[in-house]
Amino acid sequence: MGYSRAVKVDNIIEVAGTTAMDGETLVGRGDVYLQTKFIFSKIEKALQHLGASLADVVRTRMYVTNIAQWEEIGKAHGECFATIKPVATMVEVARLIDDELLIEIEVTAIICK
Repeated sequence: MGYSRAVKVDNIIEVAGTTAMDGETLVGRGDVYLQTKFIFSKIEKALQHLGASLADVVRTRMYVTNIAQWEEIGKAHGECFATIKPVATMVEVARLIDDELLIEIEVTAIICK
């Protein structure tokens, strides 16, 4: 599709919308908690590739297909960011690119110089 998973401009990293797809395999089919955990591990790898870590994340944006699952999503988010506490947005959307995807996440990170 012609996009990057993550782009670094100066000390700012933007990570594109990330889902629980691992190649052709969906991780956590039917389980929003497992999908969320896997997505954050993918995001962490993208950040590390650009010299950052989850500790540098200042904002998360979560697009969910069922806002009633916010507690499971929040639990996974809290496990990743308990001491970091980035600002977070969670929005319910009608659907994602595949009906089995329950959540898509993007983040912004700033590396302190």
